Amino acid sequence: MKITSRSENGLTTFEADIHGQKVHWDDGLTYASHLQLDRLLSAQVPISDKPDEHLFIAVHQTSELWIKLCIHEARVAVGCIRGNQPERSFKTFDRIAAIQRNLIQSWEILATLTPHDFLTFRGDLRKASGFQSYQYRELEFLLGNKDEDLIVVHRNNPAVYDHLKTVLAEPSLYDETLKLLDRRGFDVPAEILGRDPRMPHRPDARIEDIWREVYGDVDAHWDLYMLGEKLAGLEYHFQEWRFKHMKTVSRVIGFKQGTGGSSGVDYLKRALDVGFFPELWSMRTSLGETGPGDTDGQERDHA
Repeated sequence: MKITSRSENGLTTFEADIHGQKVHWDDGLTYASHLQLDRLLSAQVPISDKPDEHLFIAVHQTSELWIKLCIHEARVAVGCIRGNQPERSFKTFDRIAAIQRNLIQSWEILATLTPHDFLTFRGDLRKASGFQSYQYRELEFLLGNKDEDLIVVHRNNPAVYDHLKTVLAEPSLYDETLKLLDRRGFDVPAEILGRDPRMPHRPDARIEDIWREVYGDVDAHWDLYMLGEKLAGLEYHFQEWRFKHMKTVSRVIGFKQGTGGSSGVDYLKRALDVGFFPELWSMRTSLGETGPGDTDGQERDHA
């Protein structure tokens, strides 16, 4: 095979004819160096000699990468909403949904780990647990599940602990949405807008009324209506992820205590009751009964 080279912009560029395709590369940036593959592919370091541990590591590492991207995209969405351009966030929400579907599917892969397989190395994990995922905690804080007690496990890592405290004190995605509703002329109570962002948002009938007004006249509030649906979709997929997590843990270890000391499946079941955007769900029960803008009682499909 003939390989030719030439100097170009301070780099040596190479060319080869491989099965009729002209292939080029240089001695600068490569696929492997761009993606840091040497570091990435050397990060799977089992602590046991059991072959199934590699699966456990790979699934959780790739999940952390997807969660990192979810955090990035959620911050993009926050910026759009804060900048009074909710419609610019819709593509971002669609991307988050696609990532979430990938995360949900990852439990199918982990579920191929049988109880026997996991028990061969579970003891080697000692007290390491998914409860200690600081990225997952950051994502929950961004979405609105504010609970400072949940970061105590990170006190021995000052950089992570301080970062999570910073995120805890930031307005959540839903906080920014409520501020947007206020800027659009809806009567969002001052005590809700002025709430300490370190505290979780509590369901409020007045916010439910605002969403019912938005959904009651979607033509007048199209972008806010679509924002509401994107938020509902985000929580829908998040709960799917939690459910698959719970069922996978149940399938693999039954009702054993978690490695980090939690009650395992029982703890994960309780997590299913924790939502982010409560009024977007409670509003649906009475929507269409006496909602603003519902003049003919007929349903319209704007999906």
